[in-house]
Amino acid sequence: MENISRRSLISAGLGAGLVAAVASPAVAVSTADDAGLRTDPFTLGIASGEPWPDGFVLWTRLAVNPVAEDGLGGMPSRNVTVAWEVAEDPAMRRTVARGVEHARLETAHSVHVEVKGLRPGREYFYRFRTGRHMSEVGRTLTSPAPGETPAALAMAFASCAQYEHGYFTAYKRLAEDHPDLVLHLGDYVYEYKKGSYVIGGGNPRDHEGPETVSLAGYRQRHAQYKADADLQAAHAIAPWLVVWDDHEVDNNWADDIPENTDAGQLNDTTGHFRQRRAAAFQAYYENMPLRASSVPAGFDMKIYRTIQWGQLANFHMMDTRQYRDDQLAGDGWQKNVAGRLEENRTITGAEQEKWLLDGFRNSTQRWDILGQQVFFAERDRDKAPDIDDVSMDGWDGYAASRRRITQGWVDAKVRNAVVLTGDVHRHWATDLKVDYKDPASPVVGSELVCSSITSTGNGTGSTTDPTMAWNPHLKFYNDNRGYVNTRITKDSMTADFRVLDYVTTPGAPVSTRKSFTINDRVPGLA
Repeated sequence: MENISRRSLISAGLGAGLVAAVASPAVAVSTADDAGLRTDPFTLGIASGEPWPDGFVLWTRLAVNPVAEDGLGGMPSRNVTVAWEVAEDPAMRRTVARGVEHARLETAHSVHVEVKGLRPGREYFYRFRTGRHMSEVGRTLTSPAPGETPAALAMAFASCAQYEHGYFTAYKRLAEDHPDLVLHLGDYVYEYKKGSYVIGGGNPRDHEGPETVSLAGYRQRHAQYKADADLQAAHAIAPWLVVWDDHEVDNNWADDIPENTDAGQLNDTTGHFRQRRAAAFQAYYENMPLRASSVPAGFDMKIYRTIQWGQLANFHMMDTRQYRDDQLAGDGWQKNVAGRLEENRTITGAEQEKWLLDGFRNSTQRWDILGQQVFFAERDRDKAPDIDDVSMDGWDGYAASRRRITQGWVDAKVRNAVVLTGDVHRHWATDLKVDYKDPASPVVGSELVCSSITSTGNGTGSTTDPTMAWNPHLKFYNDNRGYVNTRITKDSMTADFRVLDYVTTPGAPVSTRKSFTINDRVPGLA
């Protein structure tokens, strides 16, 4: 942490119970006034994330012109001093931590503060200041103490927010539902240039800049999204746990392999795609409330990790892109691809698989929740018993990998296993099995799939998918945009599938289309 942020955590001189992150005196910085920031630099909002029992990460990034082509937000070519504080009240009168950081030029004037020394299981409030400019006040929480089982946790999860396909009203409604924790399961930004991914009736908004392949382009794209007031509201209401999917880099990328190898883009060789990946990872870190342990090392960046919520839940946040084998048969939906069943195929990579299986074996929590990207349960589009028509990009394309993970939590006697999924732009709820071909195979877990925030535009409202007729473990489907709210207690996990009827104009109301309960020690959806 010291080498990356050049700060130290101290308590001297701040009064009882105060901790702070202060800049090293060896680093040359300017004040905001010296940097010429005459306009508000907090145009990208604020955020918190990675809660632990004594702290969390605070984040902001300074920009006076979010869509500046160089990706640097119109900021001066120098470092800027940023003060932060944490309080027990939204009026910021009962301050418990404060400090000073540097918004550094080389990280696009982003700020990551790892606050420590706070009390577990508490609500806190925070803000930033530079010169005469003050950010809004955000709300965050520490996680419960390791041995504590809290009465309940309100957790929301979301994914797939194509800026061009609609307005981020769903984020605003999520904030209004006042969760205590938010999981984002990927496709936070999309890489396309204006006019290349268009919904029926035309896109209501456009991306700035070309397709994202450079660091400047990814920085600009993140800033355009972060400047949205509804997204800012969702970040300000609660701490987030984030993982990427594909569009943060390139559609359906797999390890070192891009979607295509068009000449003239950073896709035409493995080396060039690694450059693109490194640029995408750097911008992702700069724009997310992540710990220093996730600072990228070139084209590698570790984002899989477990966050404990006392004895109530483990959140195993996964990466199903960076370590996977390539999609078979040219990707997409394919019939009778025997290779998908091969034992050595992996969607997680060996190291991440071992980490997850070890996590199952070591778990003492009531709920083990997998925050991941792509459809987990089997979803066969052909009702003929001798034909498998499945997605090569989802876990169906890596069937042995799925079986090992599922059997892993069964063998470890995980009390309650729940998989959370994004990616498919529809709500789904499924029962999970080790063997989907055996009607007698027991249900061993549940999958909750959130629809998109905006991607693919307004939904049809349909609650029927024909594949459900011959895939009896698929229990619910809905084609609206939205997100999922959950309430987790020691006895049950309730999921409310929240929907908006339209997103191509702002201001849609939200409602609950369907609710399910997963009861303690009773696998499957009730």
